[in-house]
Amino acid sequence: MQSKTKTEAADPSVAAQVEEEVAYLSKRHRVSPAIVREIIRRIGTSERSAVEREIRKGMARR
Repeated sequence: MQSKTKTEAADPSVAAQVEEEVAYLSKRHRVSPAIVREIIRRIGTSERSAVEREIRKGMARR
């Protein structure tokens, strides 16, 4: 799964798209962009629904 993340980082247009997604999710869920990046790194995908599910799980633990 990490190879997908490395492949995305190699292509500048995809990397920019991932950063836009990180900014959107961090603003929508009121968390830091670093937290969103860490979730993406931990789960191995930048798919919006998967990241949002993990954010909600983390918020439920607080």
